[in-house]
Order: sequence, then structure tokens, then C-alpha cells
Amino acid sequence: MTVKRFAPFLLALLLLIPLAAGLFALWADRHVEQSAAGRVYSDLDALPYRPVALVLGTSKYSRGRLNSFYVGRMRAAAELYHAGKVDGILVSGDNGTASYNEPAEMAADLIALGVPAGHITADYAGFRTLDSIYRAGDVFDLDSYTIVSQPFHIERALYLADQKGHDAIGYAARGPQGYWGQRIRAREVLARAKAVLDVELLHVGPRYLGEPVYVKRRMAEF
Repeated sequence: MTVKRFAPFLLALLLLIPLAAGLFALWADRHVEQSAAGRVYSDLDALPYRPVALVLGTSKYSRGRLNSFYVGRMRAAAELYHAGKVDGILVSGDNGTASYNEPAEMAADLIALGVPAGHITADYAGFRTLDSIYRAGDVFDLDSYTIVSQPFHIERALYLADQKGHDAIGYAARGPQGYWGQRIRAREVLARAKAVLDVELLHVGPRYLGEPVYVKRRMAEF
């Protein structure tokens, strides 16, 4: 057998692999979108009540400027609390090093927006969306909550919440439009493909778990 004889087969294989990967990514994108249908709200009045808002983390600054994704999420979370749509807020983000602490920044900015510190709980091990969602149930004992992020991100988070049997909905925060919005949405296609692989094929879990933590919230007034 010579290399020349196998060359057409190898060439076809090299072409089929990226084609198959691309088709899978497009299918996963649609699969995640369909799983979240009807559960992402942009109208505050129409949003059902849930006990806790789970705010997904992101960096406060991007390229030396305030990150509009971050700003939108903080404002949306504060809106939910002040409107009585939630009674507590769980901020979940990356605190992988002593100098980088997303949850602490999120909590501080929510307090600046009028949310009482006593009704904010921090998850310092929300390194990625899967960690935040899985830890919401396994560590913070939540099975009913409202996810706060941008719509495309909420859809993936809801897909992950479904895998845990959580009763989750989403409240859409504002984010950048135009070029940056389209660029992030394109990256989301790959993120969704990885999420589907993680939960349905590889059965990936969160990086860390830990002892149960109660999510602080205001109590009903009688």
C-alpha cells in the first residue's frame, strides 16, 4: 500500500471532520435555544416570582473600560430585587486568584444600587456557567431561581439547569449591540456545543463543591 493510494481517503477525512464539527455546533446551538423557549423574559411585569436571582459573573472591565455585559447584569439584578420579583441574590463568578474577585465586585455594585448586603450571597467558585448552575443546586440548595444575564447566555444556562432538574427562568439584561454583540453571539455557538458535550457525553461536573450554604434573603412580612 502506498501513501498515494490513501491520499484521497485522508483528504476526504480531513474535510469531513470540520464539516461534522460545524454541523454539530449548529445543531447544539439550536438545541439549546429550543430548550429555553418561552423562559427568557425581558418584561419585568411579566416575569414570574422566584425566591432567588442567580447572577452569572463576568469581568467588570474589558479593555480598560466598563464592561457593558457586567453593567447590564447588575442593573437587571437590582431591578428584580426592588420590584419584589426575588428576595435574595446569589452572585456567582470567578475568584481564582487573590487579585481577581468577580463576586466581591458584583456584591459591592449591587449594594451601591440599593440592594441590602444582608440579602446578597456570593459563590466564589462560579468559574464558568456550568459551575454556577450546578453549584446553585448542589451547594446553595436552590431548585427554583431566576438567572440574570444576557439572553444568549441565559439560554445556555437554562439548558444546564434542565440537566439538574431545576425550575429556572431568565431575566434578560442589556448588552452591547452591533459588532460586539454579533461577535459574542458567534462565540456562543461554540460554547453551546461544548455545554452539550459536557453534560450529555462527558458528564462533566463543577470544579469544586463544598459544604451547603444558605442563600440570604428577605423574609416575608406578616
